[in-house]
Amino acid sequence: MVTTQTESTIESYDGQFGTFVITPDDRREVVIYRIGLGIAAFSFALGASILMLAGSSSGPSYGLLWAVSGLYGLMWLGLGVSLWFIHIYLRPLHLALQLFWLVGGLASLGIAIAFPGPLALTVYQQPLSILGIGFTFAALTGIFFKEAFCFNRFETKILTLLVPALLLTHMLGAMPVQLGQQLLVVWAVLFTVFALRKMVQPIPPDIGDKSVFEYLKQQRQANA
Repeated sequence: MVTTQTESTIESYDGQFGTFVITPDDRREVVIYRIGLGIAAFSFALGASILMLAGSSSGPSYGLLWAVSGLYGLMWLGLGVSLWFIHIYLRPLHLALQLFWLVGGLASLGIAIAFPGPLALTVYQQPLSILGIGFTFAALTGIFFKEAFCFNRFETKILTLLVPALLLTHMLGAMPVQLGQQLLVVWAVLFTVFALRKMVQPIPPDIGDKSVFEYLKQQRQANA
């Protein structure tokens, strides 16, 4: 992709289907996408750390479990922000990930109402709750898959496999507790590495080839 500077704040690129420009609004959307990822990663890592530290003693208290549940909610919100501003060429995939996020949030709320108490404890004691809350992590896995496909990042390749494997084995009761804790730490570390690396990555690659977006939009309009 060839770039030329047309104005101090607008860059022109040669795309697959013609020339396009990257505007300050485009850059702002990428920054917000990355901030959302950072919030999600920080919340998840902090929640996992609390569980690990509390589990090394006499077990996490109710207060800590409520804190972890709150951090899950913060992670869900950060993920939603990222899914709103992420650039994905395939619109049906983008909408599907947003739908998974919404279903996961509604399911989490329903589970919290049906089983009073910390959501984190409910998910541990009621493995089948993964059938609902898992939609949130399916949306997150979609981001990992997209980043692995587009940028060939080793951490997202591992997370694309690790996240569904860990959730499914917990749901089926096939994951030893100690191994599950260790894999949860790996998940938290890799998620944090991913979010940090996104913060320093050049912005244009996250915007993508806008001529492709315009071409696909024209195709949808022509088929309507």
